Amino acid sequence: MSDSVPEAETEAAPEAVPEAEPAYDPAAPAPLNVDRAPSGNADVDAQLGRLADTDHLATDGHVEVYEDVHRGLRDALTALDARPGPPAPPSTYGTRS
Repeated sequence: MSDSVPEAETEAAPEAVPEAEPAYDPAAPAPLNVDRAPSGNADVDAQLGRLADTDHLATDGHVEVYEDVHRGLRDALTALDARPGPPAPPSTYGTRS
């Protein structure tokens, strides 16, 4: 009895073929890498943060995001106008009849 393995039973391990790197596609979505500074208003910052969604969309998908962000910013501005401001200062003039 031999401890050696017959050659017919040994299989050569397939050589690892390196995966080809994906070719550069100029039409593929690419991040714009635009810095977004916080505004200090949570509603506005949320809308501006949504602009990052365009980094992963084709150009024809940008319009929907831009329109949605524009609508959200307009709503945020409207909400600022609707907030009650400080009370008006009392009049120094007495009531006249």
